[in-house]
Amino acid sequence: MPVPLPVPLPGRWTTAWSRPVGWILDHVLYRTSVSGRSNVPATGPVIFAGNHISFLDGPVMFGASPRPMHILVKQEMFAGFLGRVLKASGQLPVDRRGDRVALTAARSLLDAGRCVGILPEGTRGSGHAAAINNGVAWLALNSGATVVPVAILGTRVSGEHLDAVPRLRRRLHVSFGGALNVSRRPGETGRASMDRAGIEIRAALARHVQDSIKSTGQPLPDADSPQERHEAVAGTPADHHLRKVQ
Repeated sequence: MPVPLPVPLPGRWTTAWSRPVGWILDHVLYRTSVSGRSNVPATGPVIFAGNHISFLDGPVMFGASPRPMHILVKQEMFAGFLGRVLKASGQLPVDRRGDRVALTAARSLLDAGRCVGILPEGTRGSGHAAAINNGVAWLALNSGATVVPVAILGTRVSGEHLDAVPRLRRRLHVSFGGALNVSRRPGETGRASMDRAGIEIRAALARHVQDSIKSTGQPLPDADSPQERHEAVAGTPADHHLRKVQ
């Protein structure tokens, strides 16, 4: 059953104007190779779950997608000129400490048949998808949306700092993997379902990233030291908060 949205849905015009900007980023400023577009359902709600190595991952995924999406972005970025651009393009601010409003907004967009983009690792790192936040599983279970794993490579390479801006015209790779659907099993608790779905989604994303590395020849960067890790485009709110909204 659709849930009420505490704030209005972003208008479809928001992604209409920003989609060409995403294309320019991918194919003019950078040289982005895109594969697997046929894996994305042409209609219905879709959750794009991408690995996370650079602050540029969200915009690159946005520009490469065959369908427009609304990406969950940490609320701190919704300030100044960049904040106005993010809001105008229909992106969703999320409080990384736990955010019921962001989850509800994302689910309502999915209930309306739209697409939501998430970087469920939550923080920039090596991009192996060794661990993800369960918010993506919560959304998939409660909306019935199809999940499409997305491998993003080249936005950061070994030796570059987490905050590094990729040099212009670098070759980037975005690959959309095979779609998967998760659902609750009879007699399974909500938390057990979410944990299982999270494991399934993480495994699919990690496997797709490795397959993409083999097919493109583009390796992942080495993870920077823990003290250099910063949270950027957020995947989902904190897991402890999800227990409150099951």
